Amino acid sequence: MRVVVKLGGRVAAASVGEVLDRRAGGDEVVVVHGAGPQISAELQARGLPVAFLRGRRRTDAATLAVVRESLVAVGAQLSAALGPAAVQLVGDEIGLEATPVSELGLVGEPVASSLSAVEHALAGGQIPVVTPIAVGPLNVNADEAAAAVASSVGADRLVFVSDVPGVYFEGAVLPLIHADRVSELLECGTFDGGIVPKLIAAVQAARAGLTAEIGETAVVA
Repeated sequence: MRVVVKLGGRVAAASVGEVLDRRAGGDEVVVVHGAGPQISAELQARGLPVAFLRGRRRTDAATLAVVRESLVAVGAQLSAALGPAAVQLVGDEIGLEATPVSELGLVGEPVASSLSAVEHALAGGQIPVVTPIAVGPLNVNADEAAAAVASSVGADRLVFVSDVPGVYFEGAVLPLIHADRVSELLECGTFDGGIVPKLIAAVQAARAGLTAEIGETAVVA
């Protein structure tokens, strides 16, 4: 099975074992990572604004420089932790494309792309660690990038690993939710913050025929 595992910035280092276990079990594993907390901390340290709109970071040129620097650093650390089988692939260097979202500045919505470097790494028995920056460069949400990468490489499964156990609704974590229901709830504004791009990405993946999981919650089409 080919699996894309998206690791949130807060849990990337702690989730190395899960990635290695999947690979040891025979899966081809592609990792896409975030760096949200690291980016925000560095922006604050430099006196730059931290602002989001529905889970996406508003990004000007100065912010983009910090975003790319922080993401590359986290990707390098994660690759080192995964060991010699891991290879870091920076999105704007391997052809990860995105549609510009001008209202947010230098931000894009990632799309399925020709990612031959990922395919080459998998064919060589490696673990591609994709750092989510799109050609431009453009800042892209890591969750949405994971869905685009999964579609690009024909993955069977997309798994989001973060510091939350799943999708909370009406006080409980849902074991399963239908993509259409997710879309309805998003339109109603039921969810906000970082779960929004995860849900959007999971819906896209589920409708494309992938198994999509956010923690303990399966999103199905």
